[in-house]
Amino acid sequence: MTGFELIGSETVWRGAIIAAGVEHFRHADGAIVARDKVWHPGAVGILAVDDERVWLTRQPRETGGLTASLEIPAGKLDVPGEEPLACAQRELDEEIGKRAGRWQELKVFFTSVGFSDERIWIFLARALADVDEPAEGDENERIEIVPWPLDDLDGAIDECEDSKTLIALLWLSRQLARGWLPGS
Repeated sequence: MTGFELIGSETVWRGAIIAAGVEHFRHADGAIVARDKVWHPGAVGILAVDDERVWLTRQPRETGGLTASLEIPAGKLDVPGEEPLACAQRELDEEIGKRAGRWQELKVFFTSVGFSDERIWIFLARALADVDEPAEGDENERIEIVPWPLDDLDGAIDECEDSKTLIALLWLSRQLARGWLPGS
């Protein structure tokens, strides 16, 4: 027997980004289960690559105790009605002051499907160019732009502790090992 249906939910806490609570499900065999859940609007990550570099950021991630987390540019889907690609384009501008002439959706995944509905869309951004006037990002962010050399991609992977970035960098490493060129 497979399948289940949502039969109820309770939100017990709501913050600026997430909500938390419990959902109740009935399985096909009649069993009813309760699952703790974190509701999240979703997010995007951008694998911005040119012929020589992958463009990363370093920023503090206080909740993880990280003073300098190495990450791909990224952001939440926090503008009502904004599609993931539009969010990625906005975040690339805000975080590293670039735009891309070519976009490709690489992967969509759940960050921790055991308790959260957060999904992340990873986009490949190529044909990069500087924007004339970078958009204003979140005033509370402290972002350092890190143009990481592609010939030391393993170093970035070794330094990284962020899941979306590891997924993106491992994808890039596999593609480069297969002879893929970022400009192609």
